[in-house]
Amino acid sequence: MVQPAAIVVVMGVSGSGKTTLGLALAERHGFHFLDADDFHPPENVAKMRVGIALDDADRAPWLARLAALLKDAAGRGEPTVLACSALKVSYRAILAAASPDMLFVLLQGDPAILAARLGARRGHYMPPSLLASQLATLEIPVPGQATLILDCQQPVTELCEAVVARLGLPVPGVEISPVQA
Repeated sequence: MVQPAAIVVVMGVSGSGKTTLGLALAERHGFHFLDADDFHPPENVAKMRVGIALDDADRAPWLARLAALLKDAAGRGEPTVLACSALKVSYRAILAAASPDMLFVLLQGDPAILAARLGARRGHYMPPSLLASQLATLEIPVPGQATLILDCQQPVTELCEAVVARLGLPVPGVEISPVQA
């Protein structure tokens, strides 16, 4: 029997560091990394490139594909982290159906810092002009068993440690001594 895999969705608006944290979890803790941006259909990318915000109809097939990828990873027992905006409760519900033990990690930050990050980013189709629409769309999850809310300005090592601790996974380089009788 395959053991349940850790499935993590690192979420938030553009510029919050989703990809950075996802790649760090992959590199340091062995997660398979998926970037939701890589799975947008060309029509979505074209809209965003010219500054048009996506609507629910645009996102529906994209979210269904992401959920299928996560379900496959969970079925194979492959720890996976997905960097995905997942701005609305309804979007997260679609993703959450892929794995009952999924953890959502919301990276939050000051809008001015997010805008500065987006302004410094090169080669990405998401223009800084769409940040305001993303912030307006974002439905903040209620902290709870399946949600971890972190400040995106924290060092990536601290963000990784918070996620790994929440999942109850061992932290590399930290030995756990056996209990002495």
